[in-house]
Amino acid sequence: MSDGEHTYSAYMTDERLMMQEVARDFTRNEVTPVANRLDPLQGDMPRDLIDQMGELGFFGITIPEPLGGLGLGIFEYCLVAEELARGWMSVSSLIARGNGFYRAIPGNGVERDDKIRAMAKGQYLGAAALSEPQTGSDLSSVSCRARRECDEWVITGSKYWCTFADGADFIMVLCRIDGEDGRDGGTINISVEKPRGELPASVTGSPIPKIGYFGWKTWELSFDNVRAPVQERSKDKTKRGFQATAAGLGVPRAHTAARSIGLAQAALDHAIEYAKERVQFGQPISDFQAIRFKIATMATEIEASRQLMYHTCAMLDAGRSASRETSMVKYLASEMSERVTSEALQIMGGAGYTTLHPVERYWRDARLTKIFEGTSEIQQRIISDSLLGKPGRR
Repeated sequence: MSDGEHTYSAYMTDERLMMQEVARDFTRNEVTPVANRLDPLQGDMPRDLIDQMGELGFFGITIPEPLGGLGLGIFEYCLVAEELARGWMSVSSLIARGNGFYRAIPGNGVERDDKIRAMAKGQYLGAAALSEPQTGSDLSSVSCRARRECDEWVITGSKYWCTFADGADFIMVLCRIDGEDGRDGGTINISVEKPRGELPASVTGSPIPKIGYFGWKTWELSFDNVRAPVQERSKDKTKRGFQATAAGLGVPRAHTAARSIGLAQAALDHAIEYAKERVQFGQPISDFQAIRFKIATMATEIEASRQLMYHTCAMLDAGRSASRETSMVKYLASEMSERVTSEALQIMGGAGYTTLHPVERYWRDARLTKIFEGTSEIQQRIISDSLLGKPGRR
């Protein structure tokens, strides 16, 4: 699929094609130039870019219309995410700070509804503090603790990999709590509000040095008796923090697949244009069979991942259980994305290994998609368990 083409399939309505075109034009005209300028400097995305995304409704795609959102589905959410990732994966990830966080907004009643409406416009966004220095995939083992004091939670402990901790308006923190009988009470998600541009009161932290995913900072945080109000929703003991987090990973995994596909498509588009222009031995390298076959394979793998993503999103929007499919598409697309972006870099040779071209950015960011929202190995475990049952103990 070249940069000017649509992706046609049975899933693509006129409305979806229009939304895809809006997101594609915005990425081409606004996101990519900013990414090309700031990513080599490891700079943060500017606030005016976020405001423009809010005006287009990108933060409220899945937020219900009565609360200021577009009231659309996971399909549209991932459709937009794929297009934004063709410019900068961080920008594609940012829209989850609205669509994926509105249920975690603290407060009650009209006050909370007003915050959701602000979120739909990109004016009130969230971040998640789930992982810890010694806890990644096994979130059920978190040790950051929250104790109840009257109508407040008091949080103490360390968190790792909290992206956008400074830029968000609140942080959702996965904590372990004490049960009423003094035993382990399991885990709970607690939302801590904060001033935008700062860390919460009694929280210290520092940005983690990364090899990619620039555009915003990812933090290591230390909570020292941080206080947050007890929300009525957090009193529901039927689904605690880890269970709620695990149950909610399907959509983020589909979103990761969309981001992976966007990165791969951008790398392929750039490699095609380069191959047409680069002349060696008296002819464009796009005439060489080795290059042509690489491009054919890359395009096929991208489209296979895209169609599985469409199928998975349709399942999610239909309310069907899709835990296996979300793991499959996340696994397939992220593995594909690293492979395709690497091949694009190979087609470009030495030029691909410079920051003069964006392919190295796509390659670095694609590598991360195999890690976050559950590693490739975690996805293989989920898929195999669904097919074979969990391993028996001998």
